[in-house]
Amino acid sequence: MTSLPLPPGSTLGILGGGQLGRMLALAAARLGLDVAVLERDADSPAGQVSNHTIVGAYDDPEALEKLAAVARVVTFEFENVPAQSVLTLQKLGCEVAPGAEALAVAQDRVAEKQFLNAAGAPTVAFSSADSADEAVAAATAMGAPLLMKTRREGYDGKGQRWIEHAVDAAGAFAALGGVPVILEAPADFVRELSVIAARGRDGETAVYPLAENHHEGGVLRRSLAPADVSNALAEQAEKIARRVLDGLNYVGVIGIELFELKDGRLLVNEIAPRVHNSGHWTQDGCSVDQFEQHVRAVAGWPLGPTEPHARIEMLNLLGDEADQWPKYAHDPDARLHLYGKRQAKPGRKMGHVNRLRRL
Repeated sequence: MTSLPLPPGSTLGILGGGQLGRMLALAAARLGLDVAVLERDADSPAGQVSNHTIVGAYDDPEALEKLAAVARVVTFEFENVPAQSVLTLQKLGCEVAPGAEALAVAQDRVAEKQFLNAAGAPTVAFSSADSADEAVAAATAMGAPLLMKTRREGYDGKGQRWIEHAVDAAGAFAALGGVPVILEAPADFVRELSVIAARGRDGETAVYPLAENHHEGGVLRRSLAPADVSNALAEQAEKIARRVLDGLNYVGVIGIELFELKDGRLLVNEIAPRVHNSGHWTQDGCSVDQFEQHVRAVAGWPLGPTEPHARIEMLNLLGDEADQWPKYAHDPDARLHLYGKRQAKPGRKMGHVNRLRRL
C-alpha cells in the first residue's frame, strides 16, 4: 500500500476533469505534487493544468490501470464515480479518498438521509418509492406538497419534481423516468446555508465558517461568507459537520447543505463528498482554501487553518456571462476564476467571481 504522507514530487490522481478537478490540480501544484486526470474529454478543464491526462471512461479497466501506474493516491471531483472503479483502484494498490462508504451514501438519497439521521444530523421527513403506486401511497401518507427526487444522480435542480397533490405522484414518477425515488417533506426555512469541513487521515477535523447561499432555477447563483449567523448557529453547524465526518470515517473535504428554520434549528439538505461550489469563497477569503485543504487531507498532510481574512461574495458565471471578464478584471475588489471551458452553454458554469468585502 501507499506510504503516507504523500511527499512533493509524487502524483495525485483525480477522477473527473471538470472545474473542481481543475482547481484541485492547481492547489496540488502549489504543494509540489504532480496530477494525473482520468477524463473522457482530452481537452478538459482539469487536464489543461495537469501533468498527465488519461482519456477514458471512469470504469474503463485499462484507463484505471494507467492511472494506478502513475498515481499513488486518487481522489474524485464528483460523487457519481462508479463504485467499482474505486474498488478496482484499491485492488491496484491505490489509496482512494474519500472512501467507498462516503461515495455509497452520497450516491443514494435514501441511504444518505438514513445515515444522517442515524448520525444525529436531522433532515426533513422522507419516504421512498420504487413504483408509481408506491409513490402515490407515500405522498398520500405524508401529505402534499412534496418534493420527489430520483434516488440516484441528478444535480443543479435536475431529476426532481414538486408534487402539489398526492394524485400527481404517479405522473411525477413517470416524468422522472420511472426509477426509484425519494419523497421529501418541504422545509419551512428562512435561508439556505452550507458548511465546508475537512477531516484528515489522522482524524483531525477543520471547519470553515458558514456560507449563505442563493439559488436560481436549482443552480447556486451566489454565496456570501462568512454568513451573518449567531455563535449558537455556527456551533450547531460545526457539530453536524463533525458527526458526518466521523460517522463516515471521512478523509477529505465535504460540502454539507443546510436549511435554517424559523426556530433556529438546522436541517441537512444533502451532503457532497468532495469540494463544493459554495466553498469557492475560501480561495480568496482564507489562507488555505477548500481545494488545498482537500489535497492536504487525502495526501496525509496536516490540515490548514480555516479562519477567514475577508468576507467574500461569490458569484457563479453562467453561459455567456463569462464574456464579461474585462469588467471583472478592471474591478480591484474582484478575483476572477475562469474554468477553461471552450463552449459556453446557457446555465453552464463557466467560472466564478469572488468579490472582497473586508471583515
